[in-house]
Amino acid sequence: MSLPPIAVFDLDGTLAETAGDLVGTLNVLLGREGLPPLPLEEARDMIGAGAKALIQRGFTAAGEPLSAERLERLFGEFLEHYGAHLCDHSHLYEGLVEALDSLQSDGFLLAVCTNKVEEHAVDLLDRLGIGDRFAAICGRATFPYFKPDPRHITSTIERAKGDPARSVMVGDSRSDVDAAKAAGIPVVAVTFGYTDTPVQDLGPDRVISHFSELPGAVEALVPGARVRAAE
Repeated sequence: MSLPPIAVFDLDGTLAETAGDLVGTLNVLLGREGLPPLPLEEARDMIGAGAKALIQRGFTAAGEPLSAERLERLFGEFLEHYGAHLCDHSHLYEGLVEALDSLQSDGFLLAVCTNKVEEHAVDLLDRLGIGDRFAAICGRATFPYFKPDPRHITSTIERAKGDPARSVMVGDSRSDVDAAKAAGIPVVAVTFGYTDTPVQDLGPDRVISHFSELPGAVEALVPGARVRAAE
């Protein structure tokens, strides 16, 4: 029996709007270090490569580059504070649940491949009410590598027991697009996520501005998946 087709999703800026809680935690750290907070709109596009990158980018923007030792300390503080404030402001994007319903009805497995800490990703998705939909939720340290390393995606597909030949990545940033391309997997980019470069300039296979467009985009990129999934 063949493996089912699979759609792999990034989390922050793709499944959910999480900037309020992530930037809020960054601003707590900046305040502790005697630095002014960053406006949400300014810091929003610093998200996407994981908490360490967010801290580095945030402190650099505040005029305070970090040593490796100081970054590690702040990273620990970030995880502690953010873990207690995962879902103060975060919410799913409009149309997501209906898009997931459509993909699952067509026989697709769903998985998450995120540079967020796995424990936080699982907790957040459970709080948002969709955690049980995913065959695998893989974070930054789930494997010895993370996006843009393509093995982060291919290992997620393997863990979920999906068919790599009938797979698609859905993300919002350069790390998602680059990892999918390197893995030889088609990628759909959303326009409403976190990126300092317009996603259409990153070379994804499809660009969508609302989740109502996702089922059609996936069907175009994974031809025949619906038919074979039903066999």
